[in-house]
Amino acid sequence: MPPNPPKSSLLFHRINHTTTPTVTNHHDHLPGENTNTTLFVNPVTTIPNTISHYHTHPISSNQLCSAVVQETTASIAAVWSVVRRFDKPQAYKNFIKSCSLINGDGDVGTLREVNLISGLPAARSTERLEILDEAQHVISFSVVGGDHRLANYRSITTLHPSGEGDSSGTVVVESYVVDIPPGNTKEDTRVFVDTIVRCNLQSLAQIAENITQQNNNDHYNRCS
Repeated sequence: MPPNPPKSSLLFHRINHTTTPTVTNHHDHLPGENTNTTLFVNPVTTIPNTISHYHTHPISSNQLCSAVVQETTASIAAVWSVVRRFDKPQAYKNFIKSCSLINGDGDVGTLREVNLISGLPAARSTERLEILDEAQHVISFSVVGGDHRLANYRSITTLHPSGEGDSSGTVVVESYVVDIPPGNTKEDTRVFVDTIVRCNLQSLAQIAENITQQNNNDHYNRCS
């Protein structure tokens, strides 16, 4: 059964920093050129300045950078309780079968090996925890090994309050940079990775909403 669609579809624009910033969805770079690509959510919400720099990625001509946004009614605390578990990505990433830490205990620098479900063009991935900011709700990891084709993959996920309603919900922003595999186009790679990230974030939203609802029920029962 296909996953449920996201609660909101927020458009990312890539703003390439030149003398006069221009907005474009795709940018062709000269061979060997490095450019900083900042991703902004527009027009429904914006990423707070305190975390926007996390979604600025230096990319070269053989790389792409993209992002997916998921909004949820779950609290930031509930979402963070799931996404911060570097040792347990299978809790919401349905394409992961199992995970084991091979070095470290969950601090920055920890390495994990994840085993992927059958049917994907890969079986395992070795990943390093790059950022774990408990105060600002930021987590980042990079892929450092495995038998897949997503070389130099780095993902950054940030959480911030939803701007809708009573602001008790959460906006999850996950951006990434990755090499374009030989024989693949930039757009094919983007569609493939975006689809996986989007499925993961939809699952994360549903799990966090269930946690939030359970917490609310427990609070109500204690006060009754």
